[in-house]
Amino acid sequence: MLPGKPKRAPRLLIAVLAIGMLWLTACENDLENIRKISNMTSGAAVDTTRGVDVIYSDSAVVKGRMITPLLIKYSTEKPYDVMPEGIKVISFDKFGKEDGNIVADSAVQLENESITKFYKNVIVTSADGTIFKSEEMIWDQPKKIIYSNQPVEMRRPNGDVFFGRSFRSDDKLEHPEIMGGYGEGEAPESFTQ
Repeated sequence: MLPGKPKRAPRLLIAVLAIGMLWLTACENDLENIRKISNMTSGAAVDTTRGVDVIYSDSAVVKGRMITPLLIKYSTEKPYDVMPEGIKVISFDKFGKEDGNIVADSAVQLENESITKFYKNVIVTSADGTIFKSEEMIWDQPKKIIYSNQPVEMRRPNGDVFFGRSFRSDDKLEHPEIMGGYGEGEAPESFTQ
């Protein structure tokens, strides 16, 4: 035997073990990263549906209808739905006659809170034909109110036009309040300047 050969084998063994440990550690880190990424994306979209047309009823009486070309459901601690390609919500009276609607370029519905936020080119029409326009409208279903903290325009069927810095009403739009308002025509009862 040569005097240098026995020393060489342990060095080779140590090098192989070191590389193996680094490889195992790298795999462990990769698995940990995969777990982290998986947890981060658990709130990602869980359901995407195209061509949505939903009828809402109570005791076999149709109360409303929602139409949207795209509905994306997100499953998070506080689940929500996004309608990024437009939405129309129609409400009906007890006789099945349309008594109002909301149209917008997009919307977000907070499921747990039963609040829907409509965005961009929002047009709300009441049963009497009065039209409310804004870049944002929020419909709080439990409180039965609809409001906007953005500038709003109100047009009555008789031609009266009003503008305001914000808006609030019951969800049937029977008692609208326009804050910071001005316009032409007979001012609503709750018109504030």
